[in-house]
Amino acid sequence: MNILSDANSPSRAALISDPYMVDRTIEEALADLEQEQRGDGHWVFELEADVTIPSEYIFLNHFLGDIDDEVERKLAAYIRRQQSSSHHGWPLYHDGEFNISASVKGYFALKLVGDDPDAPHMRRAREAILAYGGAERANVFTRFALSLFEQTPWHAVPVMRPEAMLLPRWSPFHIEKVSYWSRTVMIPMFVLYSMRARAKNPRGVSIAELFTRPPFEITDYNTNPTGSGWGEFFLKLDKVVRFAEPIFPKLLERRGVARCVSFVKERLNGEDGLGAIFPAMANTVMMYRTLGYPEDHPDYVIARKSIDNLLILKEDEGYCQPCVSPIWDTALAAHAVAEAHAARDGSETPDLSSARAACDWLVQRQITEVFGDYAWKKRDLKPGGWAFQYNNDHYPDVDDTAVVAMAMDRVDPERYADAIQKATDWIIGMQSENGGWGAFDIDNTHYVLNNIPFADHGALLDPPTSDVSARCISMLAQLGYDRSHPVMARGLDYLKNEQEPDGSWFGRWGTNYIYGTWSVLCAINAAGEDMQSDYVRKAVNYLESMQREDGGWGEDGASYWDEHRGEGKESTASQTAWALLGLMAAGEVDSEAVERGIAFLLQADRNGMNWKEEWFTAVGFPRIFYLRYHGYAKFFPLWAIARYRNLKTGNARLPMTGM
Repeated sequence: MNILSDANSPSRAALISDPYMVDRTIEEALADLEQEQRGDGHWVFELEADVTIPSEYIFLNHFLGDIDDEVERKLAAYIRRQQSSSHHGWPLYHDGEFNISASVKGYFALKLVGDDPDAPHMRRAREAILAYGGAERANVFTRFALSLFEQTPWHAVPVMRPEAMLLPRWSPFHIEKVSYWSRTVMIPMFVLYSMRARAKNPRGVSIAELFTRPPFEITDYNTNPTGSGWGEFFLKLDKVVRFAEPIFPKLLERRGVARCVSFVKERLNGEDGLGAIFPAMANTVMMYRTLGYPEDHPDYVIARKSIDNLLILKEDEGYCQPCVSPIWDTALAAHAVAEAHAARDGSETPDLSSARAACDWLVQRQITEVFGDYAWKKRDLKPGGWAFQYNNDHYPDVDDTAVVAMAMDRVDPERYADAIQKATDWIIGMQSENGGWGAFDIDNTHYVLNNIPFADHGALLDPPTSDVSARCISMLAQLGYDRSHPVMARGLDYLKNEQEPDGSWFGRWGTNYIYGTWSVLCAINAAGEDMQSDYVRKAVNYLESMQREDGGWGEDGASYWDEHRGEGKESTASQTAWALLGLMAAGEVDSEAVERGIAFLLQADRNGMNWKEEWFTAVGFPRIFYLRYHGYAKFFPLWAIARYRNLKTGNARLPMTGM
């Protein structure tokens, strides 16, 4: 609930000048956040995506013929609730526009569960899908699922052969040249495609009614994803390879399948699953079933369990998470807690016990033995990073590693000195040639591959981005590196070159320019750059221009389309916090914009640490897949208000930490 009633809400000036109001908000949110900490020291909050993930969970059950009606009843209730009341399909994020792929999956899942296609919600969804061109216009991943269920022919998807695993590294396509998420999802798909896997579909459900033409007569499923000459070349190449498929040597196919299975086996990752992401995990289970693994085979059992661990089941409904985020949640919560406990005048020692417990938990999860896929580019780079999930040793995350190392340095640099040094060496080694950092790989910039028909989702690669690069600069700066170090100089130059004409920076992993601009302003402040320089002032002006009438900031998933740049339907607590943290990093703690933003957070609806926030403020893949971190509205507003208090009452006018 709102901490202030509308009838007697004080003025903004009264709010921000009242230390009791600020302190009370911090104390309440901090107490609740610490109460949520697990006994072993970590935090983990729900991670929600759109309806495609629970729909695909239902697909998996019906592929296997292993149906749990009670679980599916709850998932179906969630899917129905997410259906739009305006366009009658399903969006990619809260209150978003119609999306054909999400809508086809949502409709099919509900029909598999048993919803009557003539029920009003199903009829409205079907009419919307047909109005947008029918199921034949869904993306590659959706058409692949439909092919498994024999709703579309296999020529509805691009050729994806297991022999790709046998290609030399110098070939135009190689599994090393795509992102970690692409390779872990694709490799089991190679097997499913080559074996023309078939779902059991025990209820014999069909969705022929979603197509504008008979699906097995359609010949134009695959298109040029970029409209470029390269896209046309790869589209024609796909047709040539498809024509030649019948004469491919079976020996090479068997070797390719064996290589796929070996890849998956090495990275099976226990109960955390291949790549620790749902699509790769589900494809693994289907691959094992198609290969004839019995249900009690240890690899099949563990792969299936890894998926069930992602379920969030409540009394009346439930959903399946795309993955879990304990490392990320724990590191960010530790920063918020440390900020809230920070001593402002040096007269007292801050209580960092809960943040220290978090760091003690984190240090046990540092990856120090496994040389992950990143080592394909740098074979001698010793591991030292952290994953995003509980375990994912082959795929440490650059962003997580930087945030964890900064938290440890802030809490107790001597206690965690060895872990911080390993992380520092690894982060330095992960820098790409252009001075930036990607999320999981080095120089994953084979942009020509974005033109292959499979890449219609636009997320095949993992190139350097401003937000991840900023986090690495923030970490190194907090640890004492400055522009005199070549890694820092190249990184800072990269960030400066990536600034948008309006002064902002793009947010790849958070929505969107607010997130990117916050990230970079923190980095350049920590690095000792002149915060009065023209390019910094331009960024400040951008953030101030994006402030809404209510004093907050908000930007939704539509902002990833140029025609909707900066668009947001209402202010959110987490994005307001990012904007405030960015402005304060630029020295604007006394500005009217910051005062208005703090007042917005103090008055916004919340219950303890829970600021009300239904919006998706994070990104899996821009324009394709969006995320709602349930922790963001819990720790970011606390962090921003505490930072404001500390700067206003302390001696420093700029933050002294990397973020």
